Order: sequence, then structure tokens, then C-alpha cells
Amino acid sequence: MSKKQLHLFLLSMTLCASTYAQKTIEIATKHNVLILETDQDQSLLSTYLGKKLANSDEYPGIQKLDKYKPGSDDLFNKREAYIASGSVNLLEPALSVTHADGNKSTVLTFSEVKTEQLDQNRKLTSVVLKDAKYNFRVTLKYLAYYNENVIEQWTEITHQEKGSVVLNKYASANLTLSGKKFFLKSHYSGATREMRSEEQQLLHGIKTIDSKLGTRTNLLHSSSFMLSIDQPATEDLGEVIAGSLEWTGNFKLEYETFDEYYVRVTAGINNFSANYTLKSGENFVTPRFVYTYANNGKGEASRNLQNWARTYQLADGKGERSTILNNWETTYFDFNDEKLNDLTKDTKKLGVDVFLLDDGWFGNKYPRNGPTSGLGDWQYNKQKLKNGISTLGKEATAKSVKFGIWIEPEMVNPKSELYEKHPNWVIRQPERKEYYMRNQLVLDLSNPKVQDFVYQTVEDLFKEVPELAFIKWDCNSLIYNAHSPTLKNQDHFYLEYIRGLNSVLERIRKKYPKTPMMLCAGGGSRVDYAALKYFTEFWPSDNTNPYDRIFIQWEYSYYFPSIAVDNHITDMGKQPIKFKTDVAMMGKLGYDVRVNELSKNDLLFSQNAVQTYNGFKDIVWHGQQYRLQDPYENKIASIAYVDDAKNQAVIFNYYVATLFTNGVILPIKLKGLDPAKKYKIEEINLYPNTKSPIDKDKVYSGDFLMKVGFNPEVNSNRTSVVLKVQAQ
Repeated sequence: MSKKQLHLFLLSMTLCASTYAQKTIEIATKHNVLILETDQDQSLLSTYLGKKLANSDEYPGIQKLDKYKPGSDDLFNKREAYIASGSVNLLEPALSVTHADGNKSTVLTFSEVKTEQLDQNRKLTSVVLKDAKYNFRVTLKYLAYYNENVIEQWTEITHQEKGSVVLNKYASANLTLSGKKFFLKSHYSGATREMRSEEQQLLHGIKTIDSKLGTRTNLLHSSSFMLSIDQPATEDLGEVIAGSLEWTGNFKLEYETFDEYYVRVTAGINNFSANYTLKSGENFVTPRFVYTYANNGKGEASRNLQNWARTYQLADGKGERSTILNNWETTYFDFNDEKLNDLTKDTKKLGVDVFLLDDGWFGNKYPRNGPTSGLGDWQYNKQKLKNGISTLGKEATAKSVKFGIWIEPEMVNPKSELYEKHPNWVIRQPERKEYYMRNQLVLDLSNPKVQDFVYQTVEDLFKEVPELAFIKWDCNSLIYNAHSPTLKNQDHFYLEYIRGLNSVLERIRKKYPKTPMMLCAGGGSRVDYAALKYFTEFWPSDNTNPYDRIFIQWEYSYYFPSIAVDNHITDMGKQPIKFKTDVAMMGKLGYDVRVNELSKNDLLFSQNAVQTYNGFKDIVWHGQQYRLQDPYENKIASIAYVDDAKNQAVIFNYYVATLFTNGVILPIKLKGLDPAKKYKIEEINLYPNTKSPIDKDKVYSGDFLMKVGFNPEVNSNRTSVVLKVQAQ
């Protein structure tokens, strides 16, 4: 062999070695890291998700420890970061494709990785995977939020094949976790029983949680979850992944255990009746899947998501919120100018910020005097409101009260002028019987004309009431008989509907970026982090019984910050108004009561309560949340909010025992305080003419309060107690 030949041979060997050299990709936050690595086939593997190592040079050694067992098949051990179907991997895929030539096999191998430091806190990692046979590319996107210990993950899919390809499945993310056992905390819902929780061990097979409802996606199941590793995590102990899909439409979450020690989580749009035809050169972007890892239990995971949401996702998440008086349970559909003017005065008397005019203010040919007519005809009812909503807004402003209004622009009653004029704007199967939920049909938001109509509905409100300060946006139906009269490809319907909705919301937010908007839907069950990009808050449930609300609000708190959760005091439930108010203060306070019928002491208490709430609401909205005592396991539920400086805290305590019980009630251990600081504890929000047994002058160390605890003296006679903790 000549020197030249030897040189070429050595060069070729060097190139081969570099080609197949293991590539390690770190997606790191302050405390955690996700490690992706290539193997000898240039497949991209997910080898580690957990706490960061002190020495990052040791990450490449993780894959070497993950040896295949003798006699096992590679497909059950290969922890691919994004699984495509049709080749050797027979586990549940993230991606299924029918290529332009009809082939259903996709093999993705690593091509390149790019990183971009968006700012001091956010780093975007883009990993490109390609199919060598087809000109087909998948880019995995990982956006790491350093201080919040949160990762957003999504996928972009494109190709240059000769013809269109069909995406049969197109998940946002795969997560592969290792452990001896896995325990899933998930949530199911129904009208007035939202966010019921259950936790179960994942055994063999696939556990699927999904929605096929089109909209109101959380009505049956929630797209948020917690997954514990090895054993069920408690509030403060254990490894846990908290995740949530940012998508307002049909979703699918899959949990597949395999090879004894792994579980694979696949999250994305539900591919039910939704094959997507992707044109050559088109870039398909999936929704984002947000998740966090915590090794100090569910509480830490919650705080990670809440801090991320307030800073980056929730509309005006670090801003303020308005307290509200809503007329719905006071008047329902029966009101006129005089009644509403009195309610505006009541708003001022109560001391809250906004009077909200609810359903029933519109429709003339078909007046909205009940749920069966008028929906879609967004002109004020001239018999009820002889002076118009513009006058209501002006009169509210004159009384130093803000004015808000209810709309449901995605829906239509068959008994409406809109339905008569535009029957082709309605979602329904041709030549089939229309099916109504709550006397409604859904407008086809995949139709640009309908999008313009919905946007114009909001625009016209601002023309009528330039000072409009709040919008309650409802959505009271599911999508039955799904079909769009304008779409050529009905497989695209469920996606295009949500794209159309988001397009409208983008336009509204661009024009009116600061107007608070409540996301509502037949009660609750319509909340996700894609929607909260546009809405400042959401309505958790039409069940406002405060006892039930403790549990509903408790479950929402695992994923969503309290500033986003609307809690109203209503006539529902037989509890005293103090208990109702204390429960509602665990979020964004509002009222739906007949102020003029309150007793003298109830009115005085409520007026004082609004002022008290205004004094500590910033801690509840922007502080760190600590669930102190679980209502499912104790006589007393307790939850705390602590400001970032650890100088102040507000603690809500509720008696939840359903039967009379005797016995000792132990002190509740506080969390989140500074052990070296000294604190005083005072009971606040007292009912008139009552005296607290709490000694507000006694001083405790933070160390004492967190290790020994404090007894708020809650019992069957003192059913709710709110405490203010103040550093000295």
C-alpha cells in the first residue's frame, strides 16, 4: 500500500469514526436536564431526564450503562426521542406517515442540532432528524426555561417529496422515563363535577386519555397530568413529571409501559378523524407540550408550572385582576335598564371593580329571553335596554365602576337571524338531523367569513362601549356531526377549527392586548395553556358550592396559578357567607349575589372582605403556593401563598369533615418561610362582632412554624380561618 493509499485509508476511517461518534445533547434548566444521544445507527435516543449532574462530562456514560439484556429485542430497549412507525419499532409511535408513493415506513436518523440563546433565561434547541430514503424532515424543538425548570417541546414536520404526504399521527413529544413503577395522577370531569382526581399504577399495555369533543376539551378528561416514578409522589417527596398539552382541541395522551423498567409518554393532537395532508414544502407545527421534572414532590412541580405560566404563558400573568359583581344569579334573563342601574350601584356599594352584564342582553327578532333563541344576534335588545349598552357603560363609569359583558360568539341558536341568513356557517353533517346541545349549534370557525364575524362581534362591542373593561367568553356546546361546508378535506376539520379560533383570538389580542377576558364553557372544563395565551383567567365550574369548590380549586392548583382561577360567591350552598368568601379568596375573587338582599352584617362583612382581599391579593396571585394539608385525607384543608421575599404569607384553612368528629386536631406545618426570620400570625377576614382566639402578638421563628407548625383552631364551629403571616 502506497503512502497516498494509506493516507486515504486512514482519512476514511477517521471520517467513519466521526460519522458514528456518539452525539450528546443537553437540554438543561437550573436544576434539571434532559439528555439526548445518538447511537451507532445515528438514531436519536432519550437517555436521561432528571437532576443535573455536577460534571456534565459524565452524561455520555449514561447510554453505556443502559445495556441491552441477552436475548431481548432492540426495539423494546431503544429509547428513541421521537418514534416513527413502519420500520423495526413496534411500540406506539409519535409519528405515522403515508409517503407520496404510498409507503408507510419512516426511519428517522440524526442530522444536526442547533441552539439559540433567546435571552438569559430561555434557550431553544432544535434537533433535525431525516429519513434517508425520503426527502422528509422532522425537527424536534426544545425550549428550556432555566429558572423555572420547565421545558416546552414541539415538532415541526416538512418534506420535499414529489407529491403530498399524509400525516396519520403527529404527536408533539415522546418522553421516555425509567423506573421500577409508575403512578399516573389524572383528572376526569363532568358538568358541576370538574377535575375529579384519580391516581393509579400504570401496568401493562397503554393507558390513553383523550378528547374527541372538538372543543371544551376538558369536559371528560384533562390534558394535564402528573406522573410519579417508583412510588406515588407526595406533596413534598418523590420524583414526578407534571405535564400539560397546549391545545384547545382534541388531544391524546398515551402512557405505554415496556421492558419492565420504562414508560413512554406520547402527547399531542388526537389523530382521530384527522389525517393531515401535508403539501411539499409546507411546514406542519404541532402544539407545544409543557412539562417539568421535580424530585421534591408534586408541590415543587406545581410551583414550576405556575411560575412559568405567570411569566411566559398566561395573558398578563404578572399583572392585576379585577373583582367582579355578575348579574346572572341575581336576574338571569329577566332584567331592564332600571335593574341593571341598581346593580351598578350595588357594585359600587360592595366595593368591587367591575359590573358584568351576563347572558340575555341581545336579540330583537328573536329576543334572548331564554336559552332557546337569539344566540348569534349580537345587537342589544331594544325592549330590555332602551338606552343601549353604551349608556350602561357610561353610567357605570360615572359611578366609578367598570363595565364588562358576556358573549358566546362561537355558538348559534337555530332560532336566530344569524342562522336564517347563514345556514352554511354552521357545523353539521349534510342531510342528517341536527343535534343540539343546550339548544345550540357550533359556528364553523374553519370558515374565514365566520372568523371575521366573530372578530367583528367583539369589535362592535368596543365601538358601543369604548371603556369596556371585561369580557366573559362562553362556549356551551360540543361539536356534534362534525363537518365544514367550506373545507375540501374534512380530515382537516378539527385542526382548522382550532386554527380559526386562535386566529380570531390573535386578532383580538393584537387590537385589545390589555382587556381581561374570562374563558368559560358550560361551567368549567375548558382550560389549557394555549387558550390562556389569550385569556387572563378561566371559570373552573358552575358548581359554586364552596365545599365542592375546595376540591375543584385544589385540583386545578396542581397546574394553573391562582391568578387565573375565577372564584365567585353565590347563593349555592348553605354555608355562611364567611365560609363562601374565604373559599373564593383562594384565587380571583368575584360575586354573583343579590347585594340588596344581604343582611346588614353580611353586607358589612362583604364590604370589609373586599378591602381585606385587596390588601393581600398580590400574595395569592403572584406568591409561591404551598398545599399544606390535603382535604381528601384530613378534617382540615390548608393552603398557603408566600411572597418571594418570604416576608408575608396568607393561609386558607377550611373544615371539610362531613361528619361530626371528636379528637385532637394537630398543628399544621407551614412551608416556604425563612427559618431564620421571626413571624407574627394574625387572623383576618373576621365576621363582624367575632373575636379571634389567635394571639396576634406572639412571635414565632420560621423554623418553629415549619417544623412544629401552628394550629389555626378550625373546627365545626370555626369552619374557615384565614391567617396573615408577617415577618418582624
